[in-house]
Amino acid sequence: MFTTFKSRAAAPVVLLAIGLGAGIAGASSHSEAPGTAKDRLADDTDLYAFVSADAPDAVTFVGLWIPLLEPNGGPNYYSFDDEAFYYINIDNAGDCVDHLRYQFKFETTRRTGATFLYNTGVVTSFDDPDLNVRQTCTVTRIVDNVETVVATGVPVAPNYVGRTSMPDYASLAQSVVTTLPDGSKLFLGPRDDPFFVDLAAVFDLLQIRDFPGNDGGGVDGVAGYNAMAIVLQVPKTQLTRDGQMPGEGNSIIGVYDSVERPQTRTLNGDGTVSVSGPEIQVSRLGMPLVNEVVIPLQDKNKFNASKPTGDGQFLNYVTTPELPVLLNLLYGAQVPPAPRNDLVAVFLTGVPGLNQPAGGTPCEMLRLNMSIPPTRKPSRFGVLKGDLAGFPNGRRLADDAVDIELRVAAGVLVPGFNIKPNRQLGDGVDHNDKPFLPYFPYVALPHDPFVECGDENDDDDKAAAIAADEDLAARDGAKDEEVIAGKATVTAAKLAVAGANPGRSSYLQFSVPRTALVGLRVFDARGRAVRTLVDQDAAAGTFESKWDGRDDSGARVAPGVYFAQFDLDGQTIESRKLTLVR
Repeated sequence: MFTTFKSRAAAPVVLLAIGLGAGIAGASSHSEAPGTAKDRLADDTDLYAFVSADAPDAVTFVGLWIPLLEPNGGPNYYSFDDEAFYYINIDNAGDCVDHLRYQFKFETTRRTGATFLYNTGVVTSFDDPDLNVRQTCTVTRIVDNVETVVATGVPVAPNYVGRTSMPDYASLAQSVVTTLPDGSKLFLGPRDDPFFVDLAAVFDLLQIRDFPGNDGGGVDGVAGYNAMAIVLQVPKTQLTRDGQMPGEGNSIIGVYDSVERPQTRTLNGDGTVSVSGPEIQVSRLGMPLVNEVVIPLQDKNKFNASKPTGDGQFLNYVTTPELPVLLNLLYGAQVPPAPRNDLVAVFLTGVPGLNQPAGGTPCEMLRLNMSIPPTRKPSRFGVLKGDLAGFPNGRRLADDAVDIELRVAAGVLVPGFNIKPNRQLGDGVDHNDKPFLPYFPYVALPHDPFVECGDENDDDDKAAAIAADEDLAARDGAKDEEVIAGKATVTAAKLAVAGANPGRSSYLQFSVPRTALVGLRVFDARGRAVRTLVDQDAAAGTFESKWDGRDDSGARVAPGVYFAQFDLDGQTIESRKLTLVR
């Protein structure tokens, strides 16, 4: 068992929390169970909880549902399900009970059914009469089973139909941000899926394309896809048990999101559907990757239907996790023997001295110590590298849960097991494809359906090219132990070609050292603008963009020499030569 950690140097103890030793996975909870694979509209895909630097007196919750949404969603664009009840559940007493719940119930309306169109003209606002299909939400706050409706008719951002229909989608989506009567902020609608993972390789018998995975080489299988987001930013005083600012005894909360459906669903002869009966939980997510790779097939639906108070029934999957055994068989990694009581301690109780509530009841939730301030220079490895504001103390959008959990599953925090390759393991995908926003709702905008049509099918080419290329940190000399230690913090703006060049498409990796207006554009050899890949406010971090050889109209350009130009706040930082071939 582990003692209470008392300093940043001891912070790695925390990582034993991460998902029962659940390391690498396809995505946090993307169609992870037989039931949700058949019921995608009720599928919890990810959960994040963090304190943002621009809102230090509040906690931001990001719940994502409906995985792997293609940007091209017409004619029936994706939405939350009007029949379902979506929840963000919070335990602020340490007893695994849902003391505070936010319920989201949606309603879809249309101005006319006499058209197949989602919108009948250019849409400039949520109230625009040309927006034919729209969705609103009723928000209910439930405190110890006492329900209070706090808002009705809250707008849901429409789907991004395309540039012609919605020429300024960023402003349109931002306009639906709502301030609730209790001071909370709320955004509802489609966003880029912020998870990043080599989806194909992981489930192809746990491949690591460029072993051990700490120097790139992976293909982000979630890149280019969207999800439906509920982003809720709540004042800390609304979250603590006593209504005071977090301090000794009231600063730790446990969080999970869920979906419930009426027990009975009837298909009527006229094509309509009727629902009735009590609400039944059909999906659940707290810590990332748990149901994905820890819970076996036989119990995945059962886990989704269970409450945290019943988590003792899944204890054996924690003490004898499958993943470390596979790491040993496939890669010869020397892993700690079962029973893995080191994983049990944090998975069920929180980490002593960090996010374990005093006298708490063991259960699986994403736990956050609200009194820990945001880190000035965050590490994607979170607490593992001394960044106490990161995963698994809550979870930020840029935290690399896959790499963290894979290394922890291999036993890097157990004496004698912090060795190679255990401490180098990763999936080769270290960051999201789209820049996160530096302000609420933080999650990146959904992908442009007009030009991001996913018809290149060149992932294999990309993987081979990236495996032979160096990532930005390595180009600066931050190899092996420095990268592992999380010292390769983004300190300067950089642009690199992260893939084949010449090639049929171009993958550009860019680093943003601070909040800035970021531009990434492609020009031809005569200096004429061909394609705008990025033009937005962006948070600090490293991201990747793909140019598929098309111009801004969606037409394919001729093979030849082009140049990618990277700008920050209107100033050109760097450019790279691109050679496009057939």
